Amino acid sequence: MKPKMKYFEDFSIGEKITTRGRTITEADIVMFSMFSGDWYPLHVDVEYAKKSPFGERIAHGFLVLTAASGLMPLYEMAIVAFYGIDKVRYLAPTKTGDTIRVEMEVAEKKDKEEIGGVITFNALVKNQRNEDVVIMNMKVMLHKKG
Repeated sequence: MKPKMKYFEDFSIGEKITTRGRTITEADIVMFSMFSGDWYPLHVDVEYAKKSPFGERIAHGFLVLTAASGLMPLYEMAIVAFYGIDKVRYLAPTKTGDTIRVEMEVAEKKDKEEIGGVITFNALVKNQRNEDVVIMNMKVMLHKKG
């Protein structure tokens, strides 16, 4: 069954959404390094990372953001475009094998007249231990009904 499409008007301030989970794998880290060109040793060098404050390799911050944006239920929203991310803060490392999910709350709605409207979500990325990993504001532009 196809989910009901949500438009700008369908969202309410304070509404909460929790996404499905996604496990960050070794392959994710290697592919992200290849794609981005970011081969910083904290992500790819076991011996280097052992001496870091984390004691092991961690996922790239932008990998975590990318995975988090992919977890958003965009297929259920009448998306015009991804509008941006503000106030990103990394609170804890994400390691190989961690499963992340995103808890989102509608914080703001801005009408953009005939274009649609922008929804701002206060978003918190959490791991399988329910630890806060990243906090940010994610913005999406949505169509209006009709």
